[in-house]
Amino acid sequence: MEQATDTEAIEQLLRAYENALNASSTKDVLPLYASDGQFLPTGAPSAVGQEQIATSYGNVFKTIQLHVRFYIEEIVVSGSLAFARTRSEGTTLTRSNNVTSAEENRELFVFQKEDDRWRISRYMFNKSK
Repeated sequence: MEQATDTEAIEQLLRAYENALNASSTKDVLPLYASDGQFLPTGAPSAVGQEQIATSYGNVFKTIQLHVRFYIEEIVVSGSLAFARTRSEGTTLTRSNNVTSAEENRELFVFQKEDDRWRISRYMFNKSK
């Protein structure tokens, strides 16, 4: 039964992350990451720890506005660690020129339990096409 509860909690975390991205909200992204979390975006430096993660997402949200939906393809839980493989689809508005384009990525999330809550430990993505 704990496995189902953990899986459901991770699904909720992924929905909260999706909502934070679509709202361009660094303040909503940060509590979803573990204290030593890492954001590993394609084509940008890795962000390690809350301060760097905040800076990185702040820069992302100044540059683009996302409207994406995550599709969960796999969640595996093992003790206090888990991973999820997802894909996302939607659009990206580039703020500098007001151009909207298709957005499609593959993502890999690693989660860890911290203070009895699942949080993002590592997050990496790349373009699908």
